[in-house]
Amino acid sequence: MLTLLRISLIILILFIPEFALTAEEKETPKPGLNEATLKGLEWRSIGPAMTAGRIADIAVNQKDRSTWYVGVGSGGVWKTDNRGTTWTPVFDSEASYSIGCVTIDPNNPDTVWVGTGENVSGRHVAYGDGIYRSIDGGKSWTNMGLKDSEHIGMIRVDPRDSNVVYVAVQGPLWSSGGDRGLYKTIDGGKTWQLILSAGKYTGANEVHLDPNNPDIVYASLHQRFRNVAALMDGGPESGIHKSIDGGKTWRELTNGVPKEDKGKIGLAISPVNPSVIYATIELAQRTGGLWRSLDAGESWEKRSDEVYSGTGPHYYQEIFASPHDVDTVYQVAPTLYRTVDGGKTMLPVKNDNVHGDYHAVVFDPTDPDYLMVGTDGGVYESFDGT
Repeated sequence: MLTLLRISLIILILFIPEFALTAEEKETPKPGLNEATLKGLEWRSIGPAMTAGRIADIAVNQKDRSTWYVGVGSGGVWKTDNRGTTWTPVFDSEASYSIGCVTIDPNNPDTVWVGTGENVSGRHVAYGDGIYRSIDGGKSWTNMGLKDSEHIGMIRVDPRDSNVVYVAVQGPLWSSGGDRGLYKTIDGGKTWQLILSAGKYTGANEVHLDPNNPDIVYASLHQRFRNVAALMDGGPESGIHKSIDGGKTWRELTNGVPKEDKGKIGLAISPVNPSVIYATIELAQRTGGLWRSLDAGESWEKRSDEVYSGTGPHYYQEIFASPHDVDTVYQVAPTLYRTVDGGKTMLPVKNDNVHGDYHAVVFDPTDPDYLMVGTDGGVYESFDGT
């Protein structure tokens, strides 16, 4: 009888109805991991609490140099209006987080173009879903197409007409096909025309407009394909191409350019003298070097054998010509390199406190002592000529 009474009391306690609980007992959450305790946890941004990672591109508003947009290889787009004192992520609501390039419309700084999909060829890179445009300084974005591009290398806007935009599309890295090659729009991105292309594994790496005549266009094509075992980083379809009619017709520039299969090619037009063009060209087995043309690409001379590979030239191969000196060019690599004699000698820049693996260089056209760089460790500035 006593045992039966104990069992009855236990059952009564276990199944006591909720209405029998006091108000204080109802408000007290049960211990442990449950819905009530999890309500106290909400996602919040803690900002770049540590050194940032893999800067892909930097765009500075030339009409207000306090405003910068920074594209992060695996971190969206960030904006500052106070020269980097505070930052706002402006791309978090979009479908891609991997960024290849950022370009501000030279005619209207509120119009910003973003190419998604990191523009290097490592195993670690993520892909994007096309090209985006903002017309309100990054507050909102519209996907303007090229959704099968996966990796976009560079965007250039005609300084005479904001509706004319050129996009160098690298295309898928792990497969053939997709959107790849050099595309042009004349209606602000409503429609796109493929104006330069090659085979199913070849995309456009870079596009540059002559600052004195934007109808003169230079582009580099890059034949590539990656699988788990290896990267086929070059082929007979890689090369430098030029158009003098806004992309209607093209011819490959070959006089003085290596005849063998080429890999990734980076180009830079000197703002001081647009007839001077530099090219960093990757050849087989991580060889190659720096070439220079003094006649707008009609002929080329090799200036240096230097190739800065690190994890491979595919991860770098970008050069930046100074707006202050026709003979000064920077080349990104695991360390930043600079020539001040037109490419004859390339020397490392002293940078003891800068994280390695450089990807972006920005000049101030009014201050020859200023330099901004983007690396695998964030954004850095120098005010004293590095």
